Order: sequence, then structure tokens, then C-alpha cells
Amino acid sequence: MSYIDAHVHVWTTDYAHYPLAKGYQKENIEPRSFTPKELFQHAKKVGVERVNLIQMSFYGFDNRYMLDMIALYPKNFVGTAVIDVHAPRPDRLMTELARKKVRAFRIHPRLSKLPPERWLEPTGYKKMFAAGARNNQAMSCLIDPDGLPEVERMCRKFPETPVVIDHLCRIGADGTIRDRDVDRLCALAKYPRVMVKVGAFYALGKKRPPYTDLAPLIKKVIAAFSVKRCMWESDSPFQVIRGHTYQASIDLVRKHLDFLSDEDREWLLRKTAEEFFFKNA
Repeated sequence: MSYIDAHVHVWTTDYAHYPLAKGYQKENIEPRSFTPKELFQHAKKVGVERVNLIQMSFYGFDNRYMLDMIALYPKNFVGTAVIDVHAPRPDRLMTELARKKVRAFRIHPRLSKLPPERWLEPTGYKKMFAAGARNNQAMSCLIDPDGLPEVERMCRKFPETPVVIDHLCRIGADGTIRDRDVDRLCALAKYPRVMVKVGAFYALGKKRPPYTDLAPLIKKVIAAFSVKRCMWESDSPFQVIRGHTYQASIDLVRKHLDFLSDEDREWLLRKTAEEFFFKNA
């Protein structure tokens, strides 16, 4: 079985064509580059053939590098862009980017410039959620559990908008997996269009392979959402530069989650992402 990675960042040292956004210095970027060729060196040897690229924060709202890589490798990539919610017509830009295989938009409190309890208040988010429903483009949320109430508020207003919660909502990022945080995430399962990325294992819980301490969290999330609304992600290159591997991330799903059937593993490692990101791309 080939796999789909729902979350990878790429960037290049070609600063002349793809300049860094204000506030970023090339001396502080690690690794110096993570191009598609460098990605494939890690991914293809373990069976990862297709990838949802996530716009790298180094580039701000300039999505050109990601878009150019999608155009260069159309069979391998789709994308998740970052756009300015405070711009006059973010919804119009979403529709334009849909034609370039952008299937989602990364959103998080820093873009709003508001605290987590108010982070989806800007008017532009209403336009984005409405366009997401029309275009079947997801709002991909990089949040901690304290950002979930705002997501639920918008899900009530825009139930047809696809929503993706990145990195298991970063539950356990401080080393502690709290039941109340898991319950808050699982409560979103009542909205049928909410999905969860199950991954970034290197950054959660004990942060050590084989990551089996995360199994109870993953089991609860899958029981709430079903595997058809959960998708595996690596969050490369950050997993591979911190002494972790693609193989260890995949092996948690393939070998250590004994509550999964073979069909469940197929949905988690490929079919959910295929259905949403690639089916109509």
C-alpha cells in the first residue's frame, strides 16, 4: 500500500526567486532547505507517494514556492495555503487558488492577532468559511485546545465547511495528555465535516518512538470521528531533523495500534486524505 502524508512543509535556498517574509533570516532556518527532492529521499523509501504541502511560515502570504512545486509535481502534491484574513476579499483568492490544487487554508490565532478565545472573530473568517463550503476547501486549524471553542462556534454557523484540526490539536505538546482536552476535541465529532490529522508524534507526549504512549489518545479520537475522518501526517521536515523518522511514524499506525483493523489502517494512512485532498484535485 502506498501512503499519503497529509502535512509536509517545503522550502528552498533560492531566495532570489522566493524571498523570505519580513522578520525571517536565512541564518535561522533549519534545515537550510527541504525541497521536494529532499522530501522524496525520506518519504518514497517508506511508501509515501503523495503529499499535502503546507505553506511554510517563512514565506508569509507568498504561496508561490508551494504552488510552483505543485505544478512541477502534479501527481504527487496538493496544497494548503496561507492567506491574509484581513485582506478585502480572501474568499475570492480562495476560489482562484482552488484552480491551482489548493485544497485547504491554514489558519491560527497569530494570523488573527487575537487571543485564542476570540481568534475567529475577524470578518474575513466568515468569508473564508463561506467560500470553504462552496469550494469544498478546508479550514486547517493550527491550534491548542483553548482554540477549540471558537472552532465549534464557526462549525455551528457554517456546518458545510470542511475543517481540519492539525496535529491532534497539539494535545500533549507539554508532555501531559489531559482528559478534558481530549474530550473537547472529540466533542467536535458531532459536526460531520470536521476531520483530524493524526500525527506529529515526535512533538506530543513522551516524544519518543515508538510513541505508544499516544495510543489511548488516538483511540479516543478515532472512536469519536471514525477513521474516515482521520488522516495520518508526518509534519516533515521537523520530525526528521529532530532525530525521528518517517518509518517510526508510520510504524505506530501499522504495527502498534492494535485496535485498528487493516482497513482502518488503509483509511488512516491513505484513503481519508485521498478522498478529501486528491479525489477532485
